[in-house]
Amino acid sequence: MSFVKLSASALAIAAVSATTAAARDQVQVAGSSTVLPYASIVAEAFGENFDFPTPVVESGGSSAGLKRFCEGVGENTIDVANASRKIREKEIKACADAGVTDIIEVQIGYDGIVFASDINGNSFAFTPDDWYKALSAQVVVDGQLVDNPYKTWDQVNPNFPAQPIAAFVPGTKHGTREVFEDKVILAGCEHTGDFDAYLAAAEGDSDKAKKKAAEKACIALRTDGVSVDIDGDYTETLARIDSNKDGIGVFGLAFYENNTDKLQVATMSDVVPSTESIATGEYPVSRPLFFYVKKAHIGVIPGLKEYAEFFVADEIAGPDGPLAEYGLVSDPELIKVQEAVANETVLGGGS
Repeated sequence: MSFVKLSASALAIAAVSATTAAARDQVQVAGSSTVLPYASIVAEAFGENFDFPTPVVESGGSSAGLKRFCEGVGENTIDVANASRKIREKEIKACADAGVTDIIEVQIGYDGIVFASDINGNSFAFTPDDWYKALSAQVVVDGQLVDNPYKTWDQVNPNFPAQPIAAFVPGTKHGTREVFEDKVILAGCEHTGDFDAYLAAAEGDSDKAKKKAAEKACIALRTDGVSVDIDGDYTETLARIDSNKDGIGVFGLAFYENNTDKLQVATMSDVVPSTESIATGEYPVSRPLFFYVKKAHIGVIPGLKEYAEFFVADEIAGPDGPLAEYGLVSDPELIKVQEAVANETVLGGGS
């Protein structure tokens, strides 16, 4: 994707001033495969419009990116971690233990998780109940928790075709997986009433512990080959569907919208996923997207703050910017995000 250089007025951000104080002069970014295309667009445009080198953007998943981010402070560690979920308390602690004490959280907008299959295959209208029944390692049959016996979609829902269940879902290092587990599998488990059976079977020394154990068991996916974890990015999921036309993949909305010549998308709870249905909150499986900046690297790694400010500028992350064109749902409170970045506000409210 190529970009026309933005006008000086459109780039009314911070004045560019290159520095040679640091041995490393290139911003380094890693993390979420969902955020990857957005960050790549920004990095390319940043390199074209500023007197700083184009940032290096790598994927690997939200958890993997945050793990690298929390390795410490210094030019041998990354500056920015992309994430399709909020940073966890245990990750904040790991960061602090390694000396990364000031973290700037930047919410760039919203994305939806969609369920897409081969464009020439069967169409589906899913609910969370369907995915829970199809993929949970155990389900309730005749009042008892048993290993998931379902092999075809019509066994899950009689309105579906007798198509083999073949699901390609993001691996556990991806932030998309956590959202999929919570908003789809767990939601279906609870809505069907099966959660009561998990809770009755759960062990723990308190009601809270039992509930946590029941939730963990409920979202555990089957391991008999029906559900396949994808540790790479969405291009790997697309390749799996290309080789197995019965396969249904879990994608970010933007990736689907950029591959409509190959994929068809299912509805979820009778809602068609789109930027509009995500912006209104109507589509049930959506989530905010983030990147995290190591404040200690600002002023040391040239261009780091400028990159962060550029990313959330109206001309980039706004409703008419290139990220929205690719599929990002713009944050309606983007101005607050811009102020937080400009003020270098860190988690906990300080600056």
